[in-house]
Amino acid sequence: MADNTTIRCLIIDDEPPAREIIRRYIDQVPNVELIGECSNAMDALVQLQQKPVDLIFLDIRLPQLTGTDFLKTLRNPPKVIFTTAYQEYALEGYELDAVDYLLKPIRFDRFIKAINKAFQLSGYKTMPEEAPVRESHQQDSFVYFRADRKMVKVMLTDILYIESMKDYVKVIMTDGLLVTKQSITSVEAMLPAKMFIRCHRSFIVSLAHIKTFTTEVIEIGKAEIPIGKLYRHTALSKL
Repeated sequence: MADNTTIRCLIIDDEPPAREIIRRYIDQVPNVELIGECSNAMDALVQLQQKPVDLIFLDIRLPQLTGTDFLKTLRNPPKVIFTTAYQEYALEGYELDAVDYLLKPIRFDRFIKAINKAFQLSGYKTMPEEAPVRESHQQDSFVYFRADRKMVKVMLTDILYIESMKDYVKVIMTDGLLVTKQSITSVEAMLPAKMFIRCHRSFIVSLAHIKTFTTEVIEIGKAEIPIGKLYRHTALSKL
């Protein structure tokens, strides 16, 4: 196959914000074309019958028919990248020979890694890591968090700090807070390193909002955030 072959994609997800994120990512990547999007499996079936599709971004929790069950009904399915907020579905996704499994909220670097796998498995040239994009992800000014069954847009400049609470994280902002079921490590990977630092196993802080700090504590607003021993050297070097 030619090196410049375009991968034609279909998004299947019942949440409009989730579709928006993938749509925005696809728009940034050369040789990847969005040919349609659906909110349920039945509409997706119609799209697949009408248009050639190389790759599906398939949510697992869909109304009426789950993404995995829908995939099992297809005789010659396109390649699939599963997208879901629930990590427990990962094994089933890989058993169905999925290209990759993206955990929501999806990071741009993980999206690129999954797209590269799709190029390789299709026999196309792997998309170069330095491929030009129409908009740099590093310039993004916001991230999405899942809260109250919605994807909530949060401006990076509004985040004061993030606190881990076992299986959840609390995002404290200038105008309130939200709680999302996500690990602090996955949140750390979503945030630009130039704007945020991990100073403790349970805390990430915004560099822009730091008022004062010592070798033990960072002060943001009225909150005092501890600096953990394991993170002290890295945190203090950035501060």
